[in-house]
Amino acid sequence: MLRGMLKVGLTGGIGAGKSEVSRLLAGYGAIVVDADRIAREVVEPGTPGLAAVVAAFGESVLTAEGTLDRPKLGSIVFADPAKLQTLNAIVHPLVGARSAELEAAAGADAIVVHDVPLLAENGLAPLYDLVVVVDAAPATQLARLTALRGMAEEEARARMAAQATREQRLAVATLVIDNDGPLEALEPQVRKVWDELTVRAAGGAS
Repeated sequence: MLRGMLKVGLTGGIGAGKSEVSRLLAGYGAIVVDADRIAREVVEPGTPGLAAVVAAFGESVLTAEGTLDRPKLGSIVFADPAKLQTLNAIVHPLVGARSAELEAAAGADAIVVHDVPLLAENGLAPLYDLVVVVDAAPATQLARLTALRGMAEEEARARMAAQATREQRLAVATLVIDNDGPLEALEPQVRKVWDELTVRAAGGAS
């Protein structure tokens, strides 16, 4: 007897490989709710979200094509906490509502994986039945960011420093996927985690 929907929080530091894990889980049958992607969708041209952002910040935050100029908006809100709060008050409820829609559409017995980059930073672990952390050593993260994404080392270190520490992420983990090795070593681990999730969804573990 299925006990109902299993809500899983998935997180990991930049360069840890969370996106690849998310892709693999989706392939196994998980319903993936990507917070970052939804945050972009709710302010696409023609949406009430974009209209609300323009009403709050003016036409200057639009590109010539009518899309949101993210760098311009970022320069405004990150320099002024009150303006950031205004933006969050527009976007966060829209993201929450869309996430809830996707979750509701998933079905009562689905395994729903919420891909949340800042799960540890924002204290969101209690929202989920369990938390999966994709873990990699800082040296591995740095190497991937510079070699694979072409980031300057200084920028990569700054991005890493702005996130939770490895220890803070592991402290909220129910299950850990070690992604310090090559890509071919990742898939068997993700498969094992998926098997564990299906057992928990069926009420076979707590």
